[in-house]
Amino acid sequence: MNIKGACLSRRVVITGLGLVTPVGIGVEESWERLCAGKSGIGEITRFDASNFATRIAGEVKNFHPQDFLPKKEARRTSLFIAYAIAATRMAMDASGLQIDEHNQDRVGVLTGCGLGGLSILEDITRVVDSKGPNRVTPFFIPMMIGNMAPGMISIHFGAKGPNASVATACAAGSHAVGDAFKLIKRGAADAMIAGGVESTITPTGIAGFNAMKALSTRNGDPQKASRPFDRDRDGFVIGEGGGILILETLENALERGARIYAEVVGYGMSGDAYHITSPPPDGGGAARCIKAALSDAGLSYRDIDYINAHGTSTPLNDLFETRAIKSVFKDRAHSIPVSSTKSMTGHLLGAAGGVEAVFSTLAIHEGILPPTINYENLDEECDLDYVPNVARRQDITTAMSNSFGFGGTNATLIFKKYPS
Repeated sequence: MNIKGACLSRRVVITGLGLVTPVGIGVEESWERLCAGKSGIGEITRFDASNFATRIAGEVKNFHPQDFLPKKEARRTSLFIAYAIAATRMAMDASGLQIDEHNQDRVGVLTGCGLGGLSILEDITRVVDSKGPNRVTPFFIPMMIGNMAPGMISIHFGAKGPNASVATACAAGSHAVGDAFKLIKRGAADAMIAGGVESTITPTGIAGFNAMKALSTRNGDPQKASRPFDRDRDGFVIGEGGGILILETLENALERGARIYAEVVGYGMSGDAYHITSPPPDGGGAARCIKAALSDAGLSYRDIDYINAHGTSTPLNDLFETRAIKSVFKDRAHSIPVSSTKSMTGHLLGAAGGVEAVFSTLAIHEGILPPTINYENLDEECDLDYVPNVARRQDITTAMSNSFGFGGTNATLIFKKYPS
């Protein structure tokens, strides 16, 4: 038997989804509000932002870590890790996947995170400055490092297979899902808990992005601030949360009678080799990434029915992503629906790719295209079908999700209806 060939022919499906987002706690609430075009953006409440150029964000509301963690543990767990545990518990419950002594070595965890425990770093810096180094909690480092998210997921759910964290800025969640997909394809695991998590709505987080002129300053109208592809967009709105998917072999899913939301069929990566924060004006890096994903899936540009865009609401990203789509999809570019769910959630940074992978999967499973809200003023160079303002019912066979990060790191995922 050709073992390598058998592994490469493995099909990978999605059997569980979990969400913690600015528009809701859980898949049902988040998806319902997303499809209704509800914004999760509001004034910052985590700290006094009155002296900041940006005073708005996509905070997760009504989240209680003790609902998902033991009370004592919840108190010493960073918010991004709590989001990871919560979204994983939801995804595992939806999947029905049981991890035990028979399969624990074949179930892994791979999550993406951009900045990790930024809030705990700020807190401990204040402790050191005011009280001295001997007052630092021994939980400081474990609470801060990004790979503690997959570590804690593994501890809580008993997954002893491949375990890693991806730190590729705003592409981290998509890279995590794509890398998990490839681990299963090549036979290194039979199931993976994968996605992205982030919580960086902190003074240094806002100040840092403000210094880069990256954030919207539309403080007087928070729910209108994130407006991807709109002529009057002025920067992204930072968000937070987590999106987790359960990936497993089709064989395993069928054997246990699991619900299959969609199949993962393609994954592409590329580097811009251009600038630390700006994509190249021709969208070349994004275009190569999209082409790589299509090639990996064995699909043509004519096979894509929907694109969940990176769509950050920054002047450059939205324009250059539009150019990339036109470059790859040619005569079909204007007929493919393209929407940015960041118009409602804000930009979840390292969590974005995981959350948007869930949204893309649900678009296929539910036959609904989420809208790009706040698309009110036409930008002559951003002239695609952005599913403006109102969700659209449409049968979707194949969906694509784009994520592009600082440093010029790009990821594209392709999902397909099962059975197609």
